[in-house]
Amino acid sequence: MINYKHLHYFHAVATHGTVARAAEQLHVTAQAISMQLQVLEYQLGEALFSKKGRVLELTEAGKIVLGYAGQIFDLGNELEQAVRRGGLRTPEMLRVGICDMIAKTMAFRLLQPAREAGLAMRLICREGRFDDLMIDLTAHKLDLVISDQGLPTGGAIRGYTHLLGSSTVTVLGHPGLCMAWPGEFPQRLRNAPFLMPGADAAVHSQLNSWFEANDVRPIVVGEFDDGALLKSFARAGTGFMFASTVLADIVQAENGLQPLGTIASIVEHFYAVSVERREHHPAVRRILDKAGLVFGAQALEERPGSIERPPGSV
Repeated sequence: MINYKHLHYFHAVATHGTVARAAEQLHVTAQAISMQLQVLEYQLGEALFSKKGRVLELTEAGKIVLGYAGQIFDLGNELEQAVRRGGLRTPEMLRVGICDMIAKTMAFRLLQPAREAGLAMRLICREGRFDDLMIDLTAHKLDLVISDQGLPTGGAIRGYTHLLGSSTVTVLGHPGLCMAWPGEFPQRLRNAPFLMPGADAAVHSQLNSWFEANDVRPIVVGEFDDGALLKSFARAGTGFMFASTVLADIVQAENGLQPLGTIASIVEHFYAVSVERREHHPAVRRILDKAGLVFGAQALEERPGSIERPPGSV
């Protein structure tokens, strides 16, 4: 077995170029270092240095060993720091699936409480379509899925839908686009370019129904499963878009958009889907307990959504 001290002496010689300088740095004799290097080379079956003038140069094998030695020393330092912090415990890990159409800012706000454990917490996020994420959830590849829809009642997938919160939606547009389509809201949207979320988004059908009910019928110039890409087109003035009202100020500021009006009759719901009725994972509990703060409401200890529910039902 390779001795940690052997690697330490080897690293010192590789760094300083000579046994004498390494010995002076480590406050040991040059003979002691030479003996330790011989033992290390014998154990590895390779020469680690070749002499060039007064200095020692690493052989190809020596360069490889030096790379590994650096990694070993880094791990040793991490171990030492962990012991000093009292961190010798299994790191908390949370694997979360996030549906494509969930705004990144919303996902960040909802997941932020999971990070309260600090460096002892490791958060792994995966993006994808709802159906694909549900498959990973039931296969226990994910602990939680953040989505704009819940599980349907009586479906093939067994799980539990926790309602995190709800928000109305606000229509936003580039300043130039707003000037080109003046008037009162919502009539000014008639025949105006509009950027729609993809058909998988729970709010997609609500928007279409609202357009029909208000006889505005904008021209849909694009549909996007990726919310970030949709915002990029809105930022370029390609069309109007909507955002959750609780995020509208941030979306405006980040993308240089202006608000046209709020649609009070359309409500977005945000859910956490899990395979357990009562969550025991500490990070999941923190997310569920503090989700209400994102929407300006008190979090519920036992949420109305913590039972199996059809998508979009409230």
